[in-house]
Amino acid sequence: VHIVESGGGLVQPGGSVRLSCAVSGSIFSAYTVGWFRQVPGKQREFIARISNGGPTDYADSVKGRFTISRDNAKNAVYLQMNTLKPEDTAVYYCNTAVPVWPWGQGTQVTVSS
Repeated sequence: VHIVESGGGLVQPGGSVRLSCAVSGSIFSAYTVGWFRQVPGKQREFIARISNGGPTDYADSVKGRFTISRDNAKNAVYLQMNTLKPEDTAVYYCNTAVPVWPWGQGTQVTVSS
């Protein structure tokens, strides 16, 4: 399985960014997939997940601001991030909701003015 996350960058507080994750080498549609994030010195934390049928779940810290979606035809999962805060600064990763795939390199999101 190969995972490639993209779409990160430098964003001003209050801004938006959309992350993408492309997965190859797995039966993508069979899995509930999710986004995670990690800052230096801290454990990777769960952000959001979406099942194959579409139900979603979010961490309280991002609920109402982030939206996860998926495109099974493209083996891709997305994270729309709105109303960004400096505390959202992290490296963002995608994986199965209970991580079983090898981690990708992630994509850095920096929220700063």
